[in-house]
Amino acid sequence: MLRSAQLLHKYGNRSQNILCSFRTLTSANSLQERTLNRMNLSVNSELVFRILRSCSNSPTESLRFFSWARSHYTPTSVEFEELVKILILHRKYESMWKTIQQMQKQQLSLSCDTLSFMIEEYGKNGLIDQAVEVFNKSTNLGCKQTVSVYNSLLFALCEVKMFHGAYALIRRMIRKGYLESAKKMVRRMTKEGFVPDIATFNSLAETICKTEEIDFCIDMYHSVCKLGLCPDINTYKILIPAASKVGRIDEAFRLLNNSIEQGYKPFPSLYAPIIKGLCRKGQFDDAFSFFGEMKIKGHAPNRPVYTMLITMCGRGGRFVEAANYLVEMTELGLAPISRCFDMVTDGLKNCGKHDLAKRIEQLEVSLRHV
Repeated sequence: MLRSAQLLHKYGNRSQNILCSFRTLTSANSLQERTLNRMNLSVNSELVFRILRSCSNSPTESLRFFSWARSHYTPTSVEFEELVKILILHRKYESMWKTIQQMQKQQLSLSCDTLSFMIEEYGKNGLIDQAVEVFNKSTNLGCKQTVSVYNSLLFALCEVKMFHGAYALIRRMIRKGYLESAKKMVRRMTKEGFVPDIATFNSLAETICKTEEIDFCIDMYHSVCKLGLCPDINTYKILIPAASKVGRIDEAFRLLNNSIEQGYKPFPSLYAPIIKGLCRKGQFDDAFSFFGEMKIKGHAPNRPVYTMLITMCGRGGRFVEAANYLVEMTELGLAPISRCFDMVTDGLKNCGKHDLAKRIEQLEVSLRHV
């Protein structure tokens, strides 16, 4: 009676009478359609929606009422979607899909809110394959894969603890341009203690770094490490260059030291970005000192490392050091590119180091005749 009174206040006497009759009929298991025909109702979208909303706890009766109402008016997507929600909420999946097919025959499309509701309900009931199927069918169902739809599938994946799939979906969100929503979901997942496997984390970190959200990526690294993630060499190959590129040299050093503590011998691809970052900051003496340390503790520098260092020295006016590195790399059997020779000799001449410039020119000539 209380509910009927509330409906009377909100919708008026007619809605209350229909609702009471409807309840009486369903509870008595009578033929509701015959009695509804005798009521001479003026069936319209508003009336049908209100009845469906009021009887949402009775999926079978709601479906019967809607089937009867369709013979008296043309439903809109609002009523269809209300019935779809009722049916999936009560796990009437077959009836739900038949209702959706009826929508499509009327050239009606599901809204993103209803599609998201379907995905989440499948997830709550552990039916992740069906949730993914709905997500993949979204375009065919007339709904774009919006942020809300992605978030619903993420919710469903987390409900069944398929975190690998959840992180893979986050990467896809980032590629689609839903960066902020993806970041929000990553924060939520790490806050709740969901740790990805290392391959998934590396792939996600690489994707995020490409968006230049380096600070977020580094914070994510620290969060998952606290939760027990063990980085591998690929983790450091992603994060160290990224941190160096944005000038977070101290963080790059910390990451490098972490890798060394894990037993990894520094590769040129790990220490070269730090050298370049130091040079960009004008810290050439620190860069030279660090390079000397890496030649002892790390893997031997390769041609790209020397080329980068010589180039950075040239840009910073450190032509004598650039000349020394040119000589050094040739002694290691690494042939400098001609651009490096030209830059160093021109720079030496401009700063009055003609003798050294001549020696570098002779070195270049001798290498060309080898």
